[in-house]
Amino acid sequence: MTATSASTPTVKRRLIAMVYETFLLLAVEMLAVALWLVVTGNRHDPAFQHGLKAWLFLVTGAYFVYSWTNSGHTLAMKTWRLCVVTDAGARVPLRTAVLRYLAAWGWFAPALLVCAAFGLHGRGEMAAVLGAGIVAWSMTALFDRERRFLHDRLAGTRVIMLPKGKPAASAPDATPDAMGAPEAS
Repeated sequence: MTATSASTPTVKRRLIAMVYETFLLLAVEMLAVALWLVVTGNRHDPAFQHGLKAWLFLVTGAYFVYSWTNSGHTLAMKTWRLCVVTDAGARVPLRTAVLRYLAAWGWFAPALLVCAAFGLHGRGEMAAVLGAGIVAWSMTALFDRERRFLHDRLAGTRVIMLPKGKPAASAPDATPDAMGAPEAS
């Protein structure tokens, strides 16, 4: 399957998959926090608080990078029949997946910087700024001729929609040894 022959999912479908991803990622993050608390003895010094943030950044990155390079999708993406591929339609290499993860922080980083710069700490204030940042980043797909989000354009990747009936494990360039046996339909 080439990138040009694959169907591009709607922005709405990709955003809904991202909401589902948020819930799944919450479980991963909870396990990471529990491990951090056990390893650090539940210390709350500022250095440990910053360490926890760095730990969560790395755990989140590992989750996404592993998913994108291994099968081309996370569990949420698999549920919504979405797959990340390179511009050429090939499996995403490690370096590209890391670049995509870092570029995807554009969804949140500018809003977090605004909150820090203006001393916004209230939940309502932060939610409003984060919401505005998410809407702004979402709109990057509306201005892209191929409807790609900015982080995909920057990383040289695209999200494609897998056809119905085709197992999500059948990502481009997948081999049965690397992907496991196809699911029974």
